[in-house]
Amino acid sequence: MAERGYADIVLMDIIEGLPQGKALDIAESAPILNFDTHIIGTNSYQETANSDVVIITSGTGRKPGMTRDELLLTNMKIITEVTHNVVNHSPNGIIIMVTNPVDAMTHLAIHTSQFPRNRVFGLSGVLDSTRFSSFIATELNVSVKDVSACVLGQHGRNMVVIPRLSTVSGTPITKLLPQETINRLVARTIGGGEEIVGLLKTGSAFYTPSAAIAQMVDAVILDKKEILPCATYLQGEYGIKDTVISVPVKLGKSGIEQIIELELTPEEKQALATSAKAVQELVKTVKLG
Repeated sequence: MAERGYADIVLMDIIEGLPQGKALDIAESAPILNFDTHIIGTNSYQETANSDVVIITSGTGRKPGMTRDELLLTNMKIITEVTHNVVNHSPNGIIIMVTNPVDAMTHLAIHTSQFPRNRVFGLSGVLDSTRFSSFIATELNVSVKDVSACVLGQHGRNMVVIPRLSTVSGTPITKLLPQETINRLVARTIGGGEEIVGLLKTGSAFYTPSAAIAQMVDAVILDKKEILPCATYLQGEYGIKDTVISVPVKLGKSGIEQIIELELTPEEKQALATSAKAVQELVKTVKLG
């Protein structure tokens, strides 16, 4: 985002020296990458005051063998405190949630902040769909620019990958790949985060998530009206109420400006309902409802 050059950036963390060091490292790259973004690191929320967009990444990351759900109880306490501080210092801002399990944490942030749902949404669909797109492009040996993937639902094992709405230059992949290959790519997409955690051993994915978040912020700050899949609080759309799952939305300067309802088959609707139910069970653990 610093390379975009359209906003001042404040990195905030409770660990002394960490945000300052990260900010300084990025700032020192400016002469090479030719950007004039003002970026600082701090341990105080006061320096984040009146932010237009706040990206919450606070919390414990996944370790090998750990599910996103197992992070829930640890991260809910952190996210509640962080959200209170965000509201106090940036009451008119837009919150983008990254912390896992992201659907439940987005729901928690909406509940805690009392912001309207258009101003609180999460990273999930952009990341999941770009992983699927990458796998499709590699399998077919085509440019990633020609691939459009459709992934909905919970960020995790219950995500809903829809091959018939995933295309290469407008042609559904169901006409380009055998079902066995599609099944393999879908399974790899669902386990995409776990695959990287397993390889890294001491961390989780960060490069693609950061690119996905930057794309979301671009859409908001530049008022692009871009259609992107985001973790969104549904109030009846897709027949789902009071639940955060990933669906396509139009992003602009006010956050979510429209929820796009795709025409799904009965089987896809059922898969999405099952995905939503899994998120609802997590939210019960957080005791929001």
